[in-house]
Amino acid sequence: MCGFVCLWNIGDEDLAQKMVTKIAHRGPDAVEVVRGQGAPVVMAHCRLSIIGPEDGRQPIWDKGDLLVANGEIYNHADLRAILGESAFETESDSESILHLFRTGELRWIAKLDGMFAFVLATKTRIIAARDPLGIKPLYMARIGEGLAFASELKAFDGIEVDHVESIPPGMLYDSHDGMRQWYRTPHGAAEEEPGLDIEAVAGELRLVLEEAVAKWMVADVEVGSFLSGGLDSSIIAALAARLAPYRLKTFAVGTAGSDDLRAAREVAAHIGSDHYEDVFTAADVARVLPHVIYHLESADVDLVRSAIPTHFAARLAARHVKAVLTGEGADELFAGYTYHHGYADHPQELAQELTRSLNAMHNINLQRVDRVTMAESLEARTPFLDRDLIDFAQSIPATLKMRRTDPEAVESTGETTEKWILRKAVADLLPEALVWRKKAQFDEGSGTVAALEEALMIVSGAEAPLDRAAEAALYERLLRAAFETPERILQNAGTWESASRVTAA
Repeated sequence: MCGFVCLWNIGDEDLAQKMVTKIAHRGPDAVEVVRGQGAPVVMAHCRLSIIGPEDGRQPIWDKGDLLVANGEIYNHADLRAILGESAFETESDSESILHLFRTGELRWIAKLDGMFAFVLATKTRIIAARDPLGIKPLYMARIGEGLAFASELKAFDGIEVDHVESIPPGMLYDSHDGMRQWYRTPHGAAEEEPGLDIEAVAGELRLVLEEAVAKWMVADVEVGSFLSGGLDSSIIAALAARLAPYRLKTFAVGTAGSDDLRAAREVAAHIGSDHYEDVFTAADVARVLPHVIYHLESADVDLVRSAIPTHFAARLAARHVKAVLTGEGADELFAGYTYHHGYADHPQELAQELTRSLNAMHNINLQRVDRVTMAESLEARTPFLDRDLIDFAQSIPATLKMRRTDPEAVESTGETTEKWILRKAVADLLPEALVWRKKAQFDEGSGTVAALEEALMIVSGAEAPLDRAAEAALYERLLRAAFETPERILQNAGTWESASRVTAA
């Protein structure tokens, strides 16, 4: 996990150094600036050592080609075996990208399994690509006749550029061929097939979940887990506790007496983790709000609200581990949001909406998770967004995700039960009261909403709580104050409105 800058046909090492310094929080273990030998490229990289900590420094240079990468390639060991161990000079998982490219296969990038963004330069060519759902960020800008790439928007702050844009998820830019889409999210299934064996579906889902968590725990350092006390993070933590060769560390935050802290303690006791807590106050929220908005790179009300508890959780976890698992993606895969209940009798529309929301994650929840955790030099991993798990989950009928249920039945949370098949798949993993507990949003269960209301009054000096419009205006003022070129940030910022939710008829 790390951050990088790449300048193509812009031979300015000082500029690269200036840009990477602005994102150095992403990788405090090492910073390198390298000019290509024979290639018109300058690359800068800041590294957080997770895999190959001894010899995995970047940029990676070999035979005139230069590579910078951010993220993790979870099938790098398999790729090494296929490509030949003798070709590799380091233990870094990222090096597999370079050798896979050199095979010359037309769809070489599709063999990478993980979360990643990278830029690869040869003497005549620059290639930049991003993982299927955009878990890791990547931006591209034009500077004169050249191109500049960076892991965060703030790397471009105050620098004269012609245009900045995000490279979309599942896309590859090639200076020879332009932009192409190498990955398409499979469309979700809607109705159950006649005679479908639901028990078998739940059983297979459990196996795919276990494989995903095992894969996303691969590291040369300990991996911990966020634990909000809700279903999604509890599933991930429970599986991780079984799979880890060490006693899993879990992390929970909230205001004093909040539901999340209580529920997280119960789950931690059940799975036997080493559990850590942080209690925050309204004054704490007021103090960190400018920091959160600066690193979030968005002033969207919903994103900021959810980023606050993520900040406290990341700050807590970073004291103990370098990487954590999170539960992001379960709501989009298994219909976990409140508004999804409106689709209970419209499975085709629900399947479409879930597919749409998966494709929108990069600019909202995944932006929040990446920016806020990396601000604390912490790697966040999202096993629910494993490619194999996405493929299998999208094949499960929507009628098994948002299901009409008997409110009196054990396997229900009311007349309609969200994430029904997921709950069924993990029923033996966690206490029954949690598996079938009604969902609370992270910022609500953690007590953030009440603390934020008071914090906004502290920051603004208002004598009464701010309405949503005033709250949004305050966030934008804080963002504008943090950047030299705030319009560039606001134009590219993630917002919930840009991923507006469809309402079922």
